[in-house]
Amino acid sequence: MRAVFGLALRQTEGLIGSVIALLGLDLTMPDHSTLSRRRKTLTLPPLRRSGTGPLHLLVDSTGLKLAGAGEWLVEKHGASRRRSGRKLHLGGDGESGEIVAIERTSKAIDDAARSGALLDQITDPIASFTADGAYDQDRSYETVAERHRDAAVMVPPRSTAVPSACAKTAPTQRDRHIQDIAERGRMGWPKSSGYNLRAKIEAAIGRYKRVIGDALRSRTDETEATEVAIAAAALNRMLEFGRPNYVRIA
Repeated sequence: MRAVFGLALRQTEGLIGSVIALLGLDLTMPDHSTLSRRRKTLTLPPLRRSGTGPLHLLVDSTGLKLAGAGEWLVEKHGASRRRSGRKLHLGGDGESGEIVAIERTSKAIDDAARSGALLDQITDPIASFTADGAYDQDRSYETVAERHRDAAVMVPPRSTAVPSACAKTAPTQRDRHIQDIAERGRMGWPKSSGYNLRAKIEAAIGRYKRVIGDALRSRTDETEATEVAIAAAALNRMLEFGRPNYVRIA
């Protein structure tokens, strides 16, 4: 409730206490100090999707600001010392839009370097791995192949990409993408390959920033990881409550 409504700890304590009273439950609400301490040791269950079968994994990342005393000092005193930002890596279900993997890192971390960490959070078999051009690296393909040998990797090659030395005899997935782009054009490849499905993970990031916000309020690595995990679980719960059903009529 604190994450969704953007409340301070004291406000959260009062809100939940009021809800418990309205429900007529004989429960005691932990005080705000307890809530603050609990974030450091809270263990959350892994994210799970509601669907079954092979997963079409969509991956993307976004930057998050750090709210708190650092930004306040810069605004008031013009201080040059401030806390650096963070990067949020998300893995989403291509069918339901649910967040199935989440990772918080420093902003200097390369996107492709965290592919393995996201994949390790998923227990379902993966049918495809779709990401933007930042993941156009050999290690992205290798990381997916190590865990899910038959998974398709949908990553657009760079505009300067050239086929590998074995493209004619044993083409890689990247080689086939380069060939398809040469035949269909860079604008036609996303539709023919299914890459357009990646729009769903961009929607998930937009939903995160609209509902949760674009800043982290925690001040340690442990509590930041807990904060983003709680936020992802809350967003998934909202999708469980109801989602739009789109039907093509023309």
